[in-house]
Amino acid sequence: MARDRALEVLETGPLALVQDLGRVGYAAIGVGPSGAADRGAFRLGARLLGQPYTAAALEVTFGGLALRAHGEVQLALTGAPTPAAVDRHDVGYFGPFTVGDGQVLTLGVPQAGLRSYVSVRGGIDVPTVLRSRSTDTLSGLGPAPLNTGDILPVGPVPPAYPNVDLAPMPPLSRETCVLRALAGPRDDWLADIGVLAATMWTVSSHSDRVGIRLTGEPLQRHAAHAAEELPSEGVVRGAIQVPPAGEPVIFLPDHPVTGGYPVVACLLDQDVDRAAQTVPGQQIRIVLVREPI
Repeated sequence: MARDRALEVLETGPLALVQDLGRVGYAAIGVGPSGAADRGAFRLGARLLGQPYTAAALEVTFGGLALRAHGEVQLALTGAPTPAAVDRHDVGYFGPFTVGDGQVLTLGVPQAGLRSYVSVRGGIDVPTVLRSRSTDTLSGLGPAPLNTGDILPVGPVPPAYPNVDLAPMPPLSRETCVLRALAGPRDDWLADIGVLAATMWTVSSHSDRVGIRLTGEPLQRHAAHAAEELPSEGVVRGAIQVPPAGEPVIFLPDHPVTGGYPVVACLLDQDVDRAAQTVPGQQIRIVLVREPI
């Protein structure tokens, strides 16, 4: 295949970004990890196309993307399924397919889930920043969010060839999302950490890649800490922070590296991807576990 293959952006939808697995190891200099919000979906796209996880893909929030192929490209769609078509002919998710030169891929709006991934064999070949092609929406590092008219170069095809036609995946749902978490390190700052698990939370429309804001009955601080504040502390993906107003925030990949409010619990790593697929208005229940599973 020709080296000058590319994808032309015709429509972006609400938000479309270039993402890989992020910037690892830069927290000490104040750089967050960023990377794909649903890492499992991103990795699946790479495996379906027979390429390493270093190949960058597109993360599409709430559909609406349209791409024209320059040269023949092989793609795979993962994450939140949307109605998808190439030149108005339907294509499916979780398996590779070919888009010919000049053909147009369009994505509709997902019926469940929030973020879809468009992986291309060879990867999106934009320049790296600190060894990653990820867009960090908080710091502005990495490539800018996609705009109509952008031309995205596609890298050379890897030596391995795809050998999977279809990957069976459990369906996403807009029903209550149950997320497991470990209490701490600052759970003693709450009057009762059990209230975090007993409350049915709702995903706020003000959520983004930095964090999921939850609405519900505000959590109360322990009387011993009512007038205290914390110095900034390191925070990680999946951390559940409680600002003074009492409504928690679940940090996602573009989270800051430090925070000044108590982190009262942290999601199990394998549950953060499911959290990233929740949509505004969806309900979340947090289950506290004693140790990682």
